[in-house]
Amino acid sequence: MLRGALAAAITPLKDEGEALDDAAFEPYVDFLVRGRLDGLLALGTTGEGFLLPLELRMRAAELFVRETAGRLAVAVHAGAQSTRDTTRLAEHAAQTGADAVAVIAPPYYALDPTELAVHLVAAARACTPTPFYLYEFERVSGYAIPLEVVERVREHAPNLAGLKVSDSPFDRVRPYLVEGLDVFVGAEALVDDALAAGAAGAVSGLAAALPEEVAEVVREPSPEGAARLGELRAAIERFPRLTTLKAVLAWRGVPVREDVRRPLRTLTQTERTNLEAWLESLSPAPAR
Repeated sequence: MLRGALAAAITPLKDEGEALDDAAFEPYVDFLVRGRLDGLLALGTTGEGFLLPLELRMRAAELFVRETAGRLAVAVHAGAQSTRDTTRLAEHAAQTGADAVAVIAPPYYALDPTELAVHLVAAARACTPTPFYLYEFERVSGYAIPLEVVERVREHAPNLAGLKVSDSPFDRVRPYLVEGLDVFVGAEALVDDALAAGAAGAVSGLAAALPEEVAEVVREPSPEGAARLGELRAAIERFPRLTTLKAVLAWRGVPVREDVRRPLRTLTQTERTNLEAWLESLSPAPAR
């Protein structure tokens, strides 16, 4: 089971996002371990999973599991556009040794409750007995996972362990705090509210590059700590977010390239200069 502070990990890429940067996985995982995290979610929104072909997603999952070597829990996002691809990714993640599998509702087509439940149950069964998590993110999917679907999945998939809920504000998270399921919040500014209401932890994109900040607030939650995380997240999002997280990692000495999968873009020189000035201005500045 997952607990505590998890990074929504970036995926190290090269060749303008067309290939994995295999050599960067080990130092990146080492960096997350030093950041006192409890685990990571691979290939989610921050990890560009939906932009990568299946073979690269599978290889990345294998590298994350190999390089963590049990030092961090590894959840693998297996969501894809079709049920066939989703079940293939979920089964592979479980066979690779992932500690958990997560699946988002497929975007583009707004599935009705029956379609969505069948899809999610198939994904859960493909990775059984590995713990399975629903990934609720209405802004990305285009529609929310109804609570009736959560219950239908729980009824038909005994390995359903919980949800990652990336919605905001907290009123949109609260309904998913269902008894018997572990919920991880995605919006860092909601960490204090979510933990106080019974959430199991956070899966944070900010933790991909500033893991110490997130780990500290999850372990000792406070309104002030959550507000600081929200401010850090807002500052990062002044720039292209995924490239920026990779740039922050490089600035901190992690050998990760800024390459992202197109149509995502890298930073302009002006953006990079402004980003580095912001990082230097933080008090205290993150260790490099």
